[in-house]
Amino acid sequence: MKLGLHISDFTWGVSADQLAPTVARIARDADDAGFDRISVMDHVWQIAVHGPPEHEMLEAYTTLGFLAAHTSRVKLLTLVTGVVYREPGLLAKIVTTLDVLSQGRAMLGIGAAWNEDESRGLGLFFPPTKERFERLEEALRICRQMFDGPEGAFHGKHYTLGRTLNNPRPVSPRVPILIGGSGEKKTLRFVAQYADSCNLFAGPDVAHKIEVLKQHCADVGRDYDEIEKTVIYRYDLGAGGSRVEQTLEDLAGLSKLGFAVAHGGVKNVADPATLALFRERVVPEAAKL
Repeated sequence: MKLGLHISDFTWGVSADQLAPTVARIARDADDAGFDRISVMDHVWQIAVHGPPEHEMLEAYTTLGFLAAHTSRVKLLTLVTGVVYREPGLLAKIVTTLDVLSQGRAMLGIGAAWNEDESRGLGLFFPPTKERFERLEEALRICRQMFDGPEGAFHGKHYTLGRTLNNPRPVSPRVPILIGGSGEKKTLRFVAQYADSCNLFAGPDVAHKIEVLKQHCADVGRDYDEIEKTVIYRYDLGAGGSRVEQTLEDLAGLSKLGFAVAHGGVKNVADPATLALFRERVVPEAAKL
């Protein structure tokens, strides 16, 4: 089992001028601890599960570029980009740039978007649900074409690109595309058709979601085993590491379900001792699962 650090909260009781060194230190410590990837949310306001909208929030791809300069091995992605926040041609260019400048460590995490409040607040485009999913499918096709070629035009219902020129090409042989979400009719079908990875929530129905994905793969002729299964898991190691064993037990259960990566926020991540515990007691044991 590989671990992913999800940085979804930048409210650490430090001033704005101290956010950069704090984020850089956390990223370096996670890189050194053996985390496989670091992700950030693609939000411009904080979301309710983490705090009020007025809390600190950094723009996703600027942050990932910063993280690329302060790490050497972790993969970098959003969990997940709202498809309507950036035109897909520009999004593919952004992710390609991240891949080139990180020397092949970028992933594209993408979904249909859901936060209408922040979108209306900052004047971002936010069409109805049906249209967002239509745009998601077209964006997936556009990004794959721009990552892999061949160069050419794209004509869809919502997007028209006259020439999918993308130079330089990504450094990665294949930039992985991760689709976030667990909707059974559309999202998991898109995973089967277009994605390299999925990302699900570790809830009571997660085993059912896996079975739905398997059926979609069968329906479209996709090898289910080709898709990396990832899961959201909230890391809380407890005071002095009192919950390390419980965490490893939880990860073992997720591994048995077929998950290869557990992404998650880490409680007290700004405390250097927290990531030191991961390096010493969690990452080496999780690797055996």
